[in-house]
Amino acid sequence: MSASPVEGPDPGPRGARNGPAVSRRDFDALFAAVRTWGRWTPADRGAWNQVTAERVRRATAAVRSGSVVPLALPWNTVPGPDNPRPALHHMTDLGDVESPEPATHKDFIAADYHGKSVTHLDALCHVSYRGQVYDGRAARDVVGAAGARFGAVSALGPLVTRGVLLDLPAVLGVRWLEPGLAVHAEDVLAAERAHGVRIGAGDAVLVRSGRTRRRAELGAWDPGTACAGLHVDAVPLLAERGIALLGGDGDNDVRPSPVAGVHSPVHTLAVAAMGVPLLDNLDLEALSAATTEAGRYEFLLVVAPLDIPGGTGSPVNPVAVL
Repeated sequence: MSASPVEGPDPGPRGARNGPAVSRRDFDALFAAVRTWGRWTPADRGAWNQVTAERVRRATAAVRSGSVVPLALPWNTVPGPDNPRPALHHMTDLGDVESPEPATHKDFIAADYHGKSVTHLDALCHVSYRGQVYDGRAARDVVGAAGARFGAVSALGPLVTRGVLLDLPAVLGVRWLEPGLAVHAEDVLAAERAHGVRIGAGDAVLVRSGRTRRRAELGAWDPGTACAGLHVDAVPLLAERGIALLGGDGDNDVRPSPVAGVHSPVHTLAVAAMGVPLLDNLDLEALSAATTEAGRYEFLLVVAPLDIPGGTGSPVNPVAVL
């Protein structure tokens, strides 16, 4: 993979920057190869079943300085090309209602959070493929108007494990990856070598493309049309390593999708096939700086979704503890 700070890279031997293209037949074969249906109990926790109390205890060994790094974007109420349905925030009490002391100040928030502007967790009921959610359950049977009866975010609870950052711009010596550039399996391996870290079972893998930095310097664009992210050929490696959580500063998928007829193939493979929850729209800039300064790219990751019975996910403010 190659990139430059402003101009997109030459397509090179792979063809399009988001390529190579993958046929639907090959994608279905890949789906079957990484599928873990029937492996976990309880099934609606999917790959998160790997994160036992002992794994959490071992993950705390990654804490050395005690530095806490927040990983969420600010609550965004401003419309834009990457925020067509802005989050809501308004005051409901300004302390001017006659009542006994003390006065109180209250506000209201809401968000259609499955988009490109709110940092959120995708639960296992969020994605279905060919009519089935994770573990082969028929989507029409388990997801309805009242929410999900299987794979809801409430089944996951707080997520605490070892986190690993793959800082691709740092590895390449660029400010960010240009929108539309795919991250491949060999890029994941190159980042491991550069960072001196190895992804293992039960880990949370966070992939930085520099999207947040690019937006701050060049302005917003529609990441649904073009965004750096993982190519599907990186997924078998992550499946082999046994990851429990995947996240990125985009929505994890390279866009445009390299798979005709599947707009979010990495979502499909991770959530519906592997039972791996996703973190979308992280802000990884401060974590990039902190890991570079510390000279290590592993940390304790803590994610506490809201307990929403039947919820397909939740806004979150994850923290990395170095």
